[in-house]
Amino acid sequence: MSQLQTQYQEQIAPKLKENFKYTNVHQIPKIDKVVLNMGLGEAIQNIKILDSAVEELMAIAGQRPVVTRAKKSIAAFKLREGMPIGCMVTLRGKRMYDFLDKLINVALPRVRDFRGISPKAFDGAGNYSLGVREHIIFPEIDYDKIDNIKGMNITIVTTANSDEEGRELLTLMGMPFRK
Repeated sequence: MSQLQTQYQEQIAPKLKENFKYTNVHQIPKIDKVVLNMGLGEAIQNIKILDSAVEELMAIAGQRPVVTRAKKSIAAFKLREGMPIGCMVTLRGKRMYDFLDKLINVALPRVRDFRGISPKAFDGAGNYSLGVREHIIFPEIDYDKIDNIKGMNITIVTTANSDEEGRELLTLMGMPFRK
């Protein structure tokens, strides 16, 4: 078990149960999954960008990503249905907790001029989405070997019923929200 997972079971879950006055342990919010997504519009012209993105996302997540394809054709973007335009990976269990630990303690503090993440990026159901402009903040990425800097979306899916519960869960896990 990872350190964050142990911390959740021993410290965070009892605090949440006390704060929100839950009567059943199954009501306590927990993190269900983490989805990492890289949308690469440039992959239309150069397919090699997609190959490097898959390799880099695999290094970050520790799991092979799936190539996402266009659902519709859009003539203005020279995009046809079925063309590869990105990659994504869904993390659960130990890999999810290891990734969150790395994100909170290593990657986010490496962002330039970092003052915390926005507390407003919840979706109304307790899930949190975060955009990262430079994937080079992760320690697995060798700065000298990358051809171009890519952004990525990180979505943390929780079992919380409201934004307030989700925010409290992530705050107790150590997520650095802006004051």
